[in-house]
Amino acid sequence: MIAVDQWTGEEALLLRSVKRQSVRQFAEGLGISPRTVSHWRENPARECRPHMAQILDTALSQCTPDEQEAFRVRLAALRGNAVGQFESEDAQPSPCTVISYKFLPVYLGQHLDPLFAIGAPRPPGPGGLEQRVLPGEHRTAHASTVHVFACGIALALVEEHKRVRSLTELAVWRYRSYMTDRSWAGQRFSRLLAQHGSEAVHPSPDPEYVLSIYELRNHSWTRAGLDTALQLLTTPSVLVNRQDLQNIRPLGPGVEEAKFREGWVHPEALAFDGGASRGVAGWSGVSYHPQPDERALTTSQIVALELDVQALWALSSHVLRMVEEGQDPVMPRAYGWRFLRGAHVRLTTARPTETAQHRVMREAILATSELPDRLRAAQDALRDSNP
Repeated sequence: MIAVDQWTGEEALLLRSVKRQSVRQFAEGLGISPRTVSHWRENPARECRPHMAQILDTALSQCTPDEQEAFRVRLAALRGNAVGQFESEDAQPSPCTVISYKFLPVYLGQHLDPLFAIGAPRPPGPGGLEQRVLPGEHRTAHASTVHVFACGIALALVEEHKRVRSLTELAVWRYRSYMTDRSWAGQRFSRLLAQHGSEAVHPSPDPEYVLSIYELRNHSWTRAGLDTALQLLTTPSVLVNRQDLQNIRPLGPGVEEAKFREGWVHPEALAFDGGASRGVAGWSGVSYHPQPDERALTTSQIVALELDVQALWALSSHVLRMVEEGQDPVMPRAYGWRFLRGAHVRLTTARPTETAQHRVMREAILATSELPDRLRAAQDALRDSNP
C-alpha cells in the first residue's frame, strides 16, 4: 500500500491523472466540490487539511493495482526520487523527427453556410459532427485543410514535418509559429468567405488558440527516455521562456537534460497506451509514438477525435462567452442544447466496435481537455435561454 506523508494539491492532481478523470468526475468520486480541484490547480503547493488527506488516502487505496503503480512511479519522479534509475541513466536530449498537427478553430456561425455548401463531404467523426473540407493552401506546410462544420465552426488543420536536434528547439519553434499560424488561418478564412459570397465578418476571424498533436517518429530513446520525451512533447512550456511572446526563447542550458535525468512527468498529463505504442494527453496537446503493429492505435484516429473535440470546444466557448457578456445565448434550433447533449453522449459513451486502446485514448483526451464539463455548462445555458 502506498502512503503519502503529506497531501498537497500537486499530489491530489497526480491522483486524478492516473485515474484518467475529468475535474467533475474526480470531484464526484471524492465527494467534494469541483471548485476544490480548481483550487489545487491554482495553488498546487498548498497542503491539504487532515480530513481531505483522509479522503485522498481512501481514494488511493481504492485504485486498481495498475493505477497505484502509476501513482507510485509518478510521485517518485515528482519528488526527484530514483525509480528504475538503471533505466533512465542514459536518457538525455536527442535529435528526433516529429509530425506536427495544429488545430486552429473559430466560431463563424451562419457566415460559413456558403463554404459548407461547396466543401468536399467528409464522414462524421466520433462526435457525429457534419463537416466538409476545403484546401488550406498553407505555403510551407506538408499539408493543410480547412474543415467547415455545419454547427458554425471553421477549423484549420496544418500538418508539418520537423527534424530537430532537441525538444527545446521544437518547443521554441512551436510557440514562435503559433502567432504566424493564427494570422494565416484568419486570413485564409477571410479569403474563402470573400471568394464565395459570404458577408464580411467583423472582427476578422482569429482563432483564439492552437492545439497540437505530435507523432514521434525517428529517435534513439529507450523506454524511460521515451516516456519523458512524450511528456515534454505534450507540455513544452516547461522548456521555454514565454514572458515575452515576441521573443520566445529556451529557459536556459541544462533544463532539458535535467528533465530527462529526473524522468519528469506533468501531474495533470494522462498517459495512454496503444498496444506497443505509447501516448500522452495534456491540456495543450497530445503526443504519440506509434509502433508498426496493425493492432496499434493510429495517429489518424487521434486526429479524427481532436477535430470534433476542438470544434465542440470552440462552439461551447462561444456560448459561454455570450453568457459572460450578459447576453442570452441563441443558437439555430438544430444546434441548440439537444445537439450538444447528443455530441456529449457520443464522445463519452464506449461503442461495441471500439478497441480498448481507442477507449483509453479517448478518455485521456476528454479528461485533459475538460470538454465534457464545458459541454454541460453550455447545454445548461442554452436550455435556460431556449427551452
